[in-house]
Amino acid sequence: MESKRQQKFAGLLQEELAAIFQKEAQNYLPNTLVTITKVRMSPDLSVAKIYVSFFNTKDTDVSIAMINKHNNEIRYKLGTKIRHQARVIPTLNFFVDDTNEYVEKMDKIFNQINQEEKKG
Repeated sequence: MESKRQQKFAGLLQEELAAIFQKEAQNYLPNTLVTITKVRMSPDLSVAKIYVSFFNTKDTDVSIAMINKHNNEIRYKLGTKIRHQARVIPTLNFFVDDTNEYVEKMDKIFNQINQEEKKG
């Protein structure tokens, strides 16, 4: 259970990272839309787990590797934006948010079950 402080700081990071990716993502991932879906903070606010989803990409592993390659640059840009609101700029850990893929998979399974019930 995250504290209010963690939630507020996570919201700030999500907002600022979204702005950074909106402006800078074309440099790292051309023709790919990057969305920050969720940010989770450690209790001491020193580590941020950032969940990212990609649209118009074939391989999410390559995309997340490219973001991790530019992690220090992204963290620096984040630091320049939130330097007056945070004492320490958190370490950024990026993860692929596969919620959409999971939902699509479950939809297919439910559709198959419905079709089998109609036949039987």
